[in-house]
Amino acid sequence: MRNLIALLSGLLFGAGLLLSGLADPAKVLGFLDVSLIASGQWDPSLMLVMGGSLSVYLPVYLLWVKPRMAQKLGPVLDSHYQVPNKTRIDGPLVVGAGLFGLGWGMLGICPGPAVVNLSSFDPLALAFMAAMILGAYLGRLLQRLQQRRVQTQVEA
Repeated sequence: MRNLIALLSGLLFGAGLLLSGLADPAKVLGFLDVSLIASGQWDPSLMLVMGGSLSVYLPVYLLWVKPRMAQKLGPVLDSHYQVPNKTRIDGPLVVGAGLFGLGWGMLGICPGPAVVNLSSFDPLALAFMAAMILGAYLGRLLQRLQQRRVQTQVEA
């Protein structure tokens, strides 16, 4: 049942990305390029998509998720809510956010829409996913190397 709900949620998310235009890099770049404001060609429609998403998510989080987390109650189909446990802004977070923003601003695509665009077999979508997987692998490799370095310093 859990896998079926995950599949249906993913399909709903993908359909939402397609319907909103977030899977179209040209539309995203039309929103991100604020230099188009002066010429009247800037596309603010994605701001409405983000506002609509927040108007649905925020009340659900405040009225359902947050109180259940405070009472140590889990979600319906899992043992606990999957929320970040880090609250500090650190170097890896800043670098990761910067790389994400840089990639999104240059290409107009991020991981969610990239997965949706795989269905088109577009060579650019395939190259993006390959680069994303390689980046994730390299990030984990660098993290392990850093942990080993810290561990050897502690042992010394």
